[in-house]
Amino acid sequence: MAEREPDRELYKHADPLDALNRSMPLDQKLASIHEVLYEQVGSVDRISVAAYDPASDLLKTFLASSPGGNNLVRYEARLAESPSLAEILRAGRPRVVNDLELFRRGRHLHTRVITEDGYRWSYTVPMYLDGSFWGFIFFNSRSAGVLPEPALRTLDVYGHLISAIVTAEMLAVRILAAAVKTAHDMVHFRDPETGGHIDRMARYARLIAQHLAATGAASLDDAAIERIFEFAPLHDIGKLALPDRILLKPARLSATEREEMKQHTVRGLEMIEAIAHNFGLEHLDGLDLLRHIAESHHETMDGGGYPHGLHDGEIPLEARIVAVADVFDALTSARPYKPSWTDDEAYAWLRKLSRSKFDEACVDALLFNKQKVKEIQAQFQDPGTDPLTGSTRQSDSEGGGI
Repeated sequence: MAEREPDRELYKHADPLDALNRSMPLDQKLASIHEVLYEQVGSVDRISVAAYDPASDLLKTFLASSPGGNNLVRYEARLAESPSLAEILRAGRPRVVNDLELFRRGRHLHTRVITEDGYRWSYTVPMYLDGSFWGFIFFNSRSAGVLPEPALRTLDVYGHLISAIVTAEMLAVRILAAAVKTAHDMVHFRDPETGGHIDRMARYARLIAQHLAATGAASLDDAAIERIFEFAPLHDIGKLALPDRILLKPARLSATEREEMKQHTVRGLEMIEAIAHNFGLEHLDGLDLLRHIAESHHETMDGGGYPHGLHDGEIPLEARIVAVADVFDALTSARPYKPSWTDDEAYAWLRKLSRSKFDEACVDALLFNKQKVKEIQAQFQDPGTDPLTGSTRQSDSEGGGI
């Protein structure tokens, strides 16, 4: 029996936000929301999201929809040093600024850029997850005038919608990262690395990624940079699959054992695929970054790395970034089997092997940010580190390796 045609009168209305039902990158979802919002509040010319990292008190540009161009990218600022934004949290309410000229003389780059780009008013909405602050949504307009109350109520609704979508995406990333990190922590009990190493190398990776993007050496948006930061510490997840006779061997590995050890990169990829499948996150935006980091962080520019002997640009950029960040911290950290190198010694060694082993642009990016490297080292020291010299007392250091 033929199926009856649906009554078209029942389905005349088209959902303007139907695009959100499909699998698409987060920036495209924000652009779809912006397009629909513009039909209701036509003066909203820019929507942006800044994510908050409580460990470092940093607000970081994360996502934006700005058809007329967006000049505020790859930017971060400490919340404690941004009193006008911190006041929003103290007030416990969104903030309306009807004349952004008030901030033209502000000392922060973000306030100057917004006013110099011609924006006249802003509406700032804090985002919370289970009562914990994790970022801001900014609505900006180039049109002068006072926002009427009905428009503010509309922005409130869209603010919650954007917050829900972005939070869901971030939670998916963090659930995946947490699942992989849980497995990684199991490795820690067998092949311990300090928590400081994880914190430092992730931030070195972000420094490198930010610099490459800022100089035009790589096409990385804020969301991709944040993903690299989130996923960098998970590069060695595959070590969980190594037997104790390999991972815990106190002597140099034999040729056969070394070949077996190299398989941790392939096993890491397999474990990530399994975890993503089990959590239903196979289509998560940015998952390829984690795949590449786990599988390719031991590839070298001359093709002598593993597991596939990739050359130069065949190696995913995120893996090249993590390789430099990880090795630099390993060199400058004390371990039971070696003293720590000075930063200058590590820089010189990376420079010597740039192009043959490491991506030269990634090495240059780290060298360019020496002062920020020092700040990261000071903030995320290993237990037992001398605060004056930065060296780690040998008896207090934990295991690890390059």
